[in-house]
Amino acid sequence: MKYSNFKSTLLTIAAAGLLASCGSGGAIVSPPIGNIDSIPLKTQALTEVQAKNWKDYDLVTDTIPGMSIDKAYTELLKGKKGKTVVVAVIDSGIDIEHEDLDGVIWTNTDEIPNNGKDDDNNGYIDDVHGWNFLGDIVDENLEYERIVRDKAKLPADIVAKAQKEYDQKLEEAQQGKQQYEQILQQVNGADKVIVAHLGKATYTPTELEAIKSDDEAVVNAKGLLAYIYSQGLKDTKDAKETLTKIIADATALLNGEKLKTNYRMDILNDDPYVWDTPVYGNNEYSGPDPEKADVFHGTHVAGIIAAERDNGLGVNGVANNVEIMVLRAVSQADEYDKDIAKAIRYAADNGATIINGSFGKYHSPNAQWVWDAIKYAESKDVLFVNAAGNEGIDTDFTQVYPQDQVLAGAEISDNFLTVGALNFEYGSGLVANFSNYGKSSVDVFAPGVAIYSTWIDNEYNSIGGTSMASPAVAGVAAVIRSQYPKLTASQVKHVIMDSGLTTSARVVLGGDAEDTKAFGEITVSGKMVNLYNALILASRI
Repeated sequence: MKYSNFKSTLLTIAAAGLLASCGSGGAIVSPPIGNIDSIPLKTQALTEVQAKNWKDYDLVTDTIPGMSIDKAYTELLKGKKGKTVVVAVIDSGIDIEHEDLDGVIWTNTDEIPNNGKDDDNNGYIDDVHGWNFLGDIVDENLEYERIVRDKAKLPADIVAKAQKEYDQKLEEAQQGKQQYEQILQQVNGADKVIVAHLGKATYTPTELEAIKSDDEAVVNAKGLLAYIYSQGLKDTKDAKETLTKIIADATALLNGEKLKTNYRMDILNDDPYVWDTPVYGNNEYSGPDPEKADVFHGTHVAGIIAAERDNGLGVNGVANNVEIMVLRAVSQADEYDKDIAKAIRYAADNGATIINGSFGKYHSPNAQWVWDAIKYAESKDVLFVNAAGNEGIDTDFTQVYPQDQVLAGAEISDNFLTVGALNFEYGSGLVANFSNYGKSSVDVFAPGVAIYSTWIDNEYNSIGGTSMASPAVAGVAAVIRSQYPKLTASQVKHVIMDSGLTTSARVVLGGDAEDTKAFGEITVSGKMVNLYNALILASRI
């Protein structure tokens, strides 16, 4: 799901939002107004400080619909130490040397580092901070491509579904390649104008923003690049690289190259359709790239959960008393069911009590392996927090993986919490335009637009997606499990679902102003996650 948000919003202005909801009883707060459409709570734009920290603010006192993180630490957690909680981050890997993360990385104390032995007899050699199930793999094929390529090994119904999407993507690639080539051409042209205006080859977004000119070409170039940055891209270089990759992917698809590559066998020498194989991968937690370019996603996710609080550096994670277990299992394309299932079991067996999964796909040839792993995690009292997906669709009617249910069917376990994304704007655009939703399949919503967090090489960046909403909730869960360690995974899940803020407003879905529903109709709980309320409710159980 990594590129889907960028691709779906690049050609149209992103409009996303978020919302608040009422909890139950006692000191748990309710929103200050009932009709958010007619009485907007906040009309001013966020300041730079607010934009970087909006997920931490409180709706009532700050008029910003965050998760009341600051309020919880000030009023409820002051002086309370709590128990250390291990959160497993199944993602692209993490920059474990980042200045704001190096003090919160989990260490397997039963393993002697770099002695080439499996000291704790868990099957993994030198797994000091977790495991890299991808080995040296960075690039990968999407799942539907792999299924079409490997169709002789797979059931006919799974192949038919993948073939249908493959044929559709071929058609889209032809048109999309042209569009993105035009956008890249525009970005290159705008870049040349700005370079000439500034008299320097490179420039920062801040320098771009500071440009004052009456030259129409400069004004237009600045506007185009500023818009490109607003889609979650760091700078002009990042925009060019992302567009180039999208174009290259489309070209490879059209040329049939995607069906000729098999990174899994060529690099890892592992069969993804065979469960019982020797241990594969390594302990390179930041991946094979010396510049760590492929671990930006996992690094950003980890920072949302656990960036060291109040250390004077870039950002505060939601949770204190937390350690991050690094499980690299998500490449630049779709994850493998085998890797996800193995990673879940690793987390459950090695001390994690919360797993964050900021990934997802729409084809799953070995879904049962993942479902079995989720149930195994439940047996070990582990809570799995899951990103709902970024296609702006109702997942009650379109199956997304992983999930703990088939479409709107019964849940297979009670330790799985699916999170949709919300925005800082308080109004009818409460739900992020990219966020998936579902009355049965999406449990709660949380901040997921322009979330500021850790980036590779001691940097920080703001990006959006349900990938950001999920770790925000994983952080809330970690605080609850730290302060109330006797609560089970199921109890923590329901505390989070029952204690949030809600609204009766109708919200725009998928960015389509004609498609609206009452917020309570697009999520199981009808709630936006709120740490302050969750701690109050947890204290009563």
